[in-house]
Amino acid sequence: MFTPHIFVVGFLLGAAVGCAEEPAAPAPPPPAGRDATKIYADFCAACHGDNLHGGKGPSLLTEKSKYGRDDESLTKMILKGRPAGGMPGFAAALNEAEVIGLIAYIREVSMRVVDPALAKSTDLPVAVQKSEKHSYRLESVAEGLDVPWSFVFLLNGHLLTTERPGRLRLVIDGKLQPEPIEGVPEVVAHDEGGLMSIELDPDFAKNGWIYLSFSDAGEEPAAETTTAMTKIIRARLRDNRLVDHETIFSIPKENYQKGFVGYGCRLLFHGEYLYFTVGDRWLPQDAQDLSKANGKVHRVFRDGRIPPDNPFVGQPDAIGSIWSYGNRNPQGLAVDPRNGAIWETEHGPRGGDELNHILGGANYGWPIVTHGINYDGTPISSLTEKDGLTSPAKHWTPSIAVSPIGFYKGNRFPNWKNNLFLGSLGQQKLLRFEINDRNEITHEEELFKGLGRVRDIQTGPDGLLYLSLELVGRPGRIVRLVPVQN
Repeated sequence: MFTPHIFVVGFLLGAAVGCAEEPAAPAPPPPAGRDATKIYADFCAACHGDNLHGGKGPSLLTEKSKYGRDDESLTKMILKGRPAGGMPGFAAALNEAEVIGLIAYIREVSMRVVDPALAKSTDLPVAVQKSEKHSYRLESVAEGLDVPWSFVFLLNGHLLTTERPGRLRLVIDGKLQPEPIEGVPEVVAHDEGGLMSIELDPDFAKNGWIYLSFSDAGEEPAAETTTAMTKIIRARLRDNRLVDHETIFSIPKENYQKGFVGYGCRLLFHGEYLYFTVGDRWLPQDAQDLSKANGKVHRVFRDGRIPPDNPFVGQPDAIGSIWSYGNRNPQGLAVDPRNGAIWETEHGPRGGDELNHILGGANYGWPIVTHGINYDGTPISSLTEKDGLTSPAKHWTPSIAVSPIGFYKGNRFPNWKNNLFLGSLGQQKLLRFEINDRNEITHEEELFKGLGRVRDIQTGPDGLLYLSLELVGRPGRIVRLVPVQN
């Protein structure tokens, strides 16, 4: 395997030999190792993207990192990992030569692809885009957003969007208002954590409730936070400030977990119920433990009360809000407007991303069954399915880092009516699914790829399809798909 460090050493040794009076002993061959391209594809691409542009994990194209980008820092990160941020160590999987080669590969690819990758994920196509059933244009609605994780439309047509670092922003007539909304709860804005989903109460016109999910800090002082957990609150917007805060879901702070990954945090209203997701927080076995909130889809009344017909109500030690379990890190929730079926997407580990039809009381298997493996290449389970465990409607290996989903409910794209749209972070895709009345996927289409990490999908009050996009190394945006006559 070629490595720049070894090449330079060899070149200098060769030059010295030419000047010496007696030939020097030949240098020992470099340690054997696998090709750096394959190592990156096998161990890194699932999190950091095929071209280092980011997926479940951050982009490796940025020049600055608070953890350092010198050889020593990168070597330490690769070998020891950073468990709090969701990165395992690879000391048992890579030898010294392979680590050196991997660093050289990352630097080489960064030099080669940083500008084209950023341009590709920043510029919206000007030309008309053609799909199987509709032609459309992509139009920018709002610019300058820092990881726009989720957004909603207010009654006056204004947009209200979260920014993961902890801000709630208002967009009026396509203009991002300079001052964030005040009164937003403090969040743990580390790694995957921050301010995430936002939803309006179905009776928002009457009660004004706005629901937010976020990563909440544990008992430690803010500057020393090491633990966190998913929390959900509701509040009302008054004079550019959130007021009347009420907690809808939380667990005791002494039970918060270390690390800043795997929160879930997607919210969904269906009738009188609020469904929400909590990731496994990188504690896989918790997903099978009904006394733990982790790795579950939950269902509560709008005010946080537990419905008496939830599947595990009354079961000893079980959390009554649990609706389904064995879900690794669910980041998408949607309800089929035709039949009320709940659908969910969840991140697998290295491979094994899933799209699931969620049923009350069902066990979706994580980590007993999975199509993925650990990030260091070791197996998680020998099983991909098992009696009594619910298999996904679709799975992806390698991972595309599935995130939001939404059913199209408008009339501007009649041939897309009631289709399910799915966005990905890793491959920056937007996918369309046709689903029959038996909750089976009958057709799939890729609408685009590489325009940004899709964070949310909504049908607007104007009947257009809206998306929020996180861009690599630059502020994100909200865009919409506008139909064009064929």
